[in-house]
Order: sequence, then structure tokens, then C-alpha cells
Amino acid sequence: MKKKISISLIVAALLSSVAIAEVTSLRGDQEIGANNEVPKIKAVPKHQERFALNYVNQPPMVPHSVEGYQVNQSNNACLQCHDVDVYRKTGAPRVSPTHFMDRDNKVLTDVSPRRYFCLQCHVPQVQAEELVENEFVPAGKFGQ
Repeated sequence: MKKKISISLIVAALLSSVAIAEVTSLRGDQEIGANNEVPKIKAVPKHQERFALNYVNQPPMVPHSVEGYQVNQSNNACLQCHDVDVYRKTGAPRVSPTHFMDRDNKVLTDVSPRRYFCLQCHVPQVQAEELVENEFVPAGKFGQ
């Protein structure tokens, strides 16, 4: 019985070492200790034209810098320009009506808590080199 257990353990150890040898890292052949060159952060223009949407219901990208904007539980700097009460004065796009609906599609008087943190979906846009190859094709007439 001990002999069978010993042989089973040896076989299991050999098989697991073979399986471990086949694992490849996402960093490829780059050694862990090797220094990677970090791409420079692109400067976001103060204001620019909006990028075209690439698919239905894509969150629009932000055509200006949001550096220093506070978006937390007590303050949302985005709403200072984009809220329903002020967007006409500021010339900014209005917050979408979908942002005022809760998960049961009940219309609320304020932005829904699940849509309150704008920067989870809406991000600043810059023209930058692709870090990885992008094979995305816009849907239908989008992106034109």
C-alpha cells in the first residue's frame, strides 16, 4: 500500500512539473527583473472636438481634461456643467435621461447612484499610439 502511494505521489509530482513548465507569462520572454519602458502619459487638450461613437450605447468620451475633478459621494464636478439645470448655460451636453433611471427603470429626480460616478464609463480622449494591435471594427455606420 505504501509503495502504491509513493509511486502515485512521484507520478503526480512529475506530471505537475510538466504542466508548470508549459505555463507562459503574459509578459512573454521578458524577465521579471528587467526594466520595462513605461509609455509617457499623453497630455489631454483643454478642449477638443468629440470623437465619433463606434457602437450603439457607447459612453461618449470626454473631450477635455478632467484632472483635478472631484467625483466622490458628496461632490460630482461633472454635474456643474452637464446637469439638467445648467447644461444650456454652459453649452455642455446634457446628462442622458438613462442616467436618471434606477435598475427597475423608475425615473428619479437626481442622477441614479449607479450612474453617478461618470469617470467609470466616460474617459478623457487623446490621440495616442496603440499599445497593442486593435482589430476592432465599428458597428454599422458608426465611427464614420
